[in-house]
Amino acid sequence: MLESNNSRPAYHQCYEILRDKILNGEISGGTKVVEEKIAAELGFSRTPVRESIRKLENEGLIVKKKVVKPTEKDLRNMFSVRILLEGYSARCAANFLKDKEIEKLYEYVEIGRKGNKEEIMSANESFHNDIVKASNNPVMIDIIDRMQAIIYLFRKTVVIYNRPHLIDEHEEIYEAIKSRDGEKAEILMKKHLENDLSFYLHLMSNE
Repeated sequence: MLESNNSRPAYHQCYEILRDKILNGEISGGTKVVEEKIAAELGFSRTPVRESIRKLENEGLIVKKKVVKPTEKDLRNMFSVRILLEGYSARCAANFLKDKEIEKLYEYVEIGRKGNKEEIMSANESFHNDIVKASNNPVMIDIIDRMQAIIYLFRKTVVIYNRPHLIDEHEEIYEAIKSRDGEKAEILMKKHLENDLSFYLHLMSNE
């Protein structure tokens, strides 16, 4: 067993292993999560496994003892929240970000055009997160933060399957923010996320 007298290291280790397996697709959506089986496979006792599962449930990666497999309704609900919050955040970014912070957004756009898949995913995440932080609203930031694991799955999909115009849209949002046009930035961000949703639903329909 990997568990020591202090269960936190084992819990963190178990959580990270399980989370990575879900996010990289090694454990597919809809798979039933069984404590005893996971404990045996990973070499942990059931206590850190149980704690890990609870945290993954809080993050939305495990639902009703199964690895999340969002329905169309689930996706629409989650994206509705993102569209509202990130749209507003883009408006805030145009009004409040400093020039050097805005230029950082362009660096993410450049990586999006030239980087490998992992670099593009990381830049995509940073682009959206920096804009959300511009809201300076801890409640909104916390809501998005708690959705990060699910958002990662969507982000991975649009990057791996080369969603058309993804980076072009990021550049348009950047240009609106740079021009201090909050209304346009909000409209473009909402449209960008609507396009993400449409792309994801299209992939789902072809499975």
